[in-house]
Amino acid sequence: MRTAHNDVVHYSLPIGDQSVDMNALIGKPIKLAHSGNINCINCGRKTNKSFNQGYCYPCFNTLPECDPCIVRPELCDPEFGTLRDKDWGLANLMQPHFVYLANSSGLKVGITRHTQIPTRWMDQGASQAMPILEVANRFISGLVEVMFKSHISDRTDWRKMLKGSPEDVDLSKKAKELIEMVIADIHQEQRIGEADYKIIDSAKTYNFEYPVQRYPEKVKAHNFDKTPIVEGVLDGIKGQYLILDNGVLNIRKFGGYEISLEH
Repeated sequence: MRTAHNDVVHYSLPIGDQSVDMNALIGKPIKLAHSGNINCINCGRKTNKSFNQGYCYPCFNTLPECDPCIVRPELCDPEFGTLRDKDWGLANLMQPHFVYLANSSGLKVGITRHTQIPTRWMDQGASQAMPILEVANRFISGLVEVMFKSHISDRTDWRKMLKGSPEDVDLSKKAKELIEMVIADIHQEQRIGEADYKIIDSAKTYNFEYPVQRYPEKVKAHNFDKTPIVEGVLDGIKGQYLILDNGVLNIRKFGGYEISLEH
């Protein structure tokens, strides 16, 4: 789903040539049906199984955006010795990245490209987020993130995130505490130069409100691979999840699936 950072996060779902205003459907019954067809979001070929949220197996094995270093950025060799496409790497990885704190199911650390602020945080269902370091490229952001992971999680508990909003956290205070814990490690890392990172003082805290009328007490996930028809009252949307009165559906998981929507 596409997102827009308004007073309440706005969602639109692209289906074919149309874009459906999903916020307008909250509180109403909807029906999503999977035809059984799955097409690769890159090459368009028909596939029996989707890999990495929408790719066929050949594309998953060859595209640079599916390279293992995308999941583990500390493996993104700065000389692109292991990257599948050097030009793609120059355009996407050798760009400024941010190390950030986000409060979704609790406080976590993460990284994102500068062009993905604040989209990245809305996709995660974060209630608060703040960039704390700007670094030269993805590889360095990965090295720094690993240092932070010794002190704070880099994961979102999606079930907990979908049960409500976490308590607010003073992100500025936590950022100072965490940077003090890792700054010596950054200085000692020979692959990081003084010009490769910048601590962001007085960074803006982003706050997000989601269009949710009711959170579930228990989180049950729908899956088009097991149940091709999902229907119920749309109680809300958070992250990339539709919250129905009978379960939740991770829309991003089913990239490339041919879906129809009735409401």
